[in-house]
Amino acid sequence: MQSTPLSHPFVIKLLPTQQPSTSTTLLDLIDLASVKQGTSRMRRSSREWLVIRHKLTEQLYERPYDLSLYIDRARTHTQLRYPDLAAGDAYRALLLTDEIRDETGEYHEEASLALAGHCREDARSSDQNERFPRVLDEETLKCYQILTSSLTECGCLRTAWDFCSRGLALYTDDTELLKGRDTIRRQGKQLLYKDVDCVNDDTGDIQPNDLPDQGSARREVYPWNTYEPDRFSQESLDFLNAEMAKVAPKLEVKATFLPFLQETPTTASNGPSHPPRKQLGVFAKEPLLPGETILRETSLLAVNNRLHDSLCDACSTRLPSTHPETLQIAPCPDCEDTYFCSTECLQRAMESYHPAVCGLDMEAAGKEVERNETSEALYLLLLARVFAMAETTGAHPLELTEVKYIWGDFTENVDELVWQNLDRASTSEEASTLYPTFPKSLPFTFHQNISLPLHLLQKMSLNPYLTLRTHDLWIHNTLLSKFRGTASARLSPLDCTAEASAVHPMWCLANHDCDPNVQWEWGGEIRFWVRGRRVGGRAGGVGTGEEIRGHYCDVGLGVRERREWAVGSLGGLCMCERCRREEAEEAARGGKAA
Repeated sequence: MQSTPLSHPFVIKLLPTQQPSTSTTLLDLIDLASVKQGTSRMRRSSREWLVIRHKLTEQLYERPYDLSLYIDRARTHTQLRYPDLAAGDAYRALLLTDEIRDETGEYHEEASLALAGHCREDARSSDQNERFPRVLDEETLKCYQILTSSLTECGCLRTAWDFCSRGLALYTDDTELLKGRDTIRRQGKQLLYKDVDCVNDDTGDIQPNDLPDQGSARREVYPWNTYEPDRFSQESLDFLNAEMAKVAPKLEVKATFLPFLQETPTTASNGPSHPPRKQLGVFAKEPLLPGETILRETSLLAVNNRLHDSLCDACSTRLPSTHPETLQIAPCPDCEDTYFCSTECLQRAMESYHPAVCGLDMEAAGKEVERNETSEALYLLLLARVFAMAETTGAHPLELTEVKYIWGDFTENVDELVWQNLDRASTSEEASTLYPTFPKSLPFTFHQNISLPLHLLQKMSLNPYLTLRTHDLWIHNTLLSKFRGTASARLSPLDCTAEASAVHPMWCLANHDCDPNVQWEWGGEIRFWVRGRRVGGRAGGVGTGEEIRGHYCDVGLGVRERREWAVGSLGGLCMCERCRREEAEEAARGGKAA
């Protein structure tokens, strides 16, 4: 099914039939020299910066080891207010500087040749032996500068401090890095100390390990993302309903409207501040009785973080035993310690993902983690499973059926006025003050979003530079947005921590409500059944045409706790009828819902 790009106020729709050939560059439209020199915005519009980004990305496809191109694209992402993407590009460039300095590096020759091409453009010296180390040092400094400022802007202060310190160890007098260190120190004090005087003077200095490192990024359909399908087209609905019929014959997929999610508490008496959002939903085709099972679905996009426990590698169901002679299980014939609950699961795994990871320990990075890191580790393992599925099937990660039609709770309809104000900003400093006006609801850290995914690719023997078309950071962020909005989790009976997670593409289409009409459980398959009683004791049952509503949180909690629990999945505060009603009731009692 052909994907179509979503509308965006400043998207440059450079579809295959419109893209300029490599022989006719965009340099006639926009001079890229100012990007390389790090000059000001020159009053460019966001549309122009998107064209620059497109051109730099096309050049990276042709020259994948060119660290200078990564630095140029990082600066372009900075101008577009994507500091997370800027940090990703700067880190890739920094890794290439290490490769150049290490003669045994895997990409040493390719990266050195690419940099040598830029050295020929340096007119400050005719001696190539003098040019090369100088340009390499200058590009290395730029990497540290961009990583420091971008990670600070994302809120990853501890990692920003680390890169800043590493940069200052090499370039002790660099004013930009010194300024960056002061900014991190000031922001750290503001977060760690309540004493205003302590924040404004040199007392009460911070310890780097005390700095917060959990940041956030924009959660949106990127302007250049042409992989998101038109989910409301008849073609998409026909496909989804054909798939739904296989797992839930009494249900159908239709368009519906949901309340706009709020970033801050808003009392129900004030009403929603935005019009409803059009989304897909699941509806009953006929009356459904209390207790009736209405959906059974199995997914191979399922992972677990139990390194030595007896769980099926494909569907994560518990195994009775992992002894090879046990008839109930099917071991992989080519690798140790990988078991499946049935020959059917083994066959499906071999067809969809396992050949790409057979015999590898790539998933160990997300297993045996600290108790408070289990959820984040499961998201990383889901990303690894998608990498394996894409590699085995030959599909683009965003084209996989398991994720293609899932909505990642992206921020919709970013106010065009914000972009216009950004375009009017004459300096990067002025533009940076507008960044908070872009909603940032995607949890982001350097390790979880940037370094560990690159590590997984290398574990799979996939070159992270040659696979940029399928493994750019924005693609990974898009996948993580979809996982966070839809993935189910199962607790371990041993320690009550999350042991497994899965994305079931059909059940993911059911929307959340804090007064759900169905319940669900997940073992080897996910099962939906109609609730016998609704919240408050009302009788259960679902009528013809009524929307199926599941739940992403413990519906027995109060409105504050429910919203806090579900905000990561929803991308904002829940605005269902029950939440708005209870929020208004708390406000009337003098409390403040959150």
